[in-house]
Amino acid sequence: MLTTPMLALAAIAMVFIVLGGLLLVLIVMIIGIYNGLVSLRNRVKNAWAQIDVQLKRRYDLIPNLVETAKGYMKHESGTLEAVTEARNQALAAAKAVGLDPTDGAAMKSLSGAEGALSSALGSLNVAVEAYPDLKASANMMQVQEELTSTENKVAFSRQAYNDSVMVYNTKREVFPSNIIAGMFNFSEASSFEIEDAAEKAAPKVQFT
Repeated sequence: MLTTPMLALAAIAMVFIVLGGLLLVLIVMIIGIYNGLVSLRNRVKNAWAQIDVQLKRRYDLIPNLVETAKGYMKHESGTLEAVTEARNQALAAAKAVGLDPTDGAAMKSLSGAEGALSSALGSLNVAVEAYPDLKASANMMQVQEELTSTENKVAFSRQAYNDSVMVYNTKREVFPSNIIAGMFNFSEASSFEIEDAAEKAAPKVQFT
């Protein structure tokens, strides 16, 4: 027959067992949420990598565009320099995003730089209209075709990236994931968008 002290000890042991079970469930839940956030963050990084490949290709093509145009546009040095400077700023901004695609400030900086590059390319497009020989140049037409193809790939990859960002941000905002996200510094990611409506379209480099 159990004595009162033995019953008390049994009750205490039961309490500890229950608390231990609850603690174990809590730990498992935290680990699951943490791993889920890591997985989604990695998806964002992978989606950015797909954009990065295409942006680098685009940035590599722009010097070819400028060099081709330079041989014809003797009096448009300011326009060509603006394109080169905008390209360099966008390249630097893209490298910063590459360090952490979930860095909202870096992504905002890239969006602005891409908008400026779009504007500079648009100005170059207008200037080229005054140079028929340049428009008919085989090198210029080849660069145009490659840029257009690259821009289409950037647009496609950007949509996939933005979708990944939305899923990741939703996960880190809902309860109880938001608690774990705050504890382990899962920062909010930003979509890759160009705010100016006139610049949302991919830069068009058409010379025909």
